[in-house]
Amino acid sequence: MNEFEWRRQMRDLRQPRTPPRDLWASIDAALDDVELTRAPTAQAALAQPPAHRRRWLVAAALAASVLLACGIGWNLQHAPATTTLASTATPPWKPADPRLAGAAIELDAARMELQMALQQSPDSPVLQRLLNRTEHQQTQLHQLAGQAG
Repeated sequence: MNEFEWRRQMRDLRQPRTPPRDLWASIDAALDDVELTRAPTAQAALAQPPAHRRRWLVAAALAASVLLACGIGWNLQHAPATTTLASTATPPWKPADPRLAGAAIELDAARMELQMALQQSPDSPVLQRLLNRTEHQQTQLHQLAGQAG
């Protein structure tokens, strides 16, 4: 068989063909048989789930509720205290010289962020050094503002 014959046979396959017998009657009968055998069990299964499935769902719901309650409790217990920040925070200082005002705002924001970080991990020496350095820079800025103005 050469390529031309092969192509002609392929083109012939594109033509519509009718089956030797009607297939829809047997398909329809098979679907009816399946529906008749499944219908009572499917309706019963939809009406009420099995007992073991209900117990599983109740146990899962109870476990999720307990986990949620424990998570909320833990979060409340370990939440940073915002009242201590408000009581220890000094009012923001704004120098009269506009060139120093931006630096004062940045240093004040850095100091507040470092204090919040220290509340989350109070034993961190790195955070303590950064806070000391920031407070020292604020002191130097106060001195510069006093000299400038």
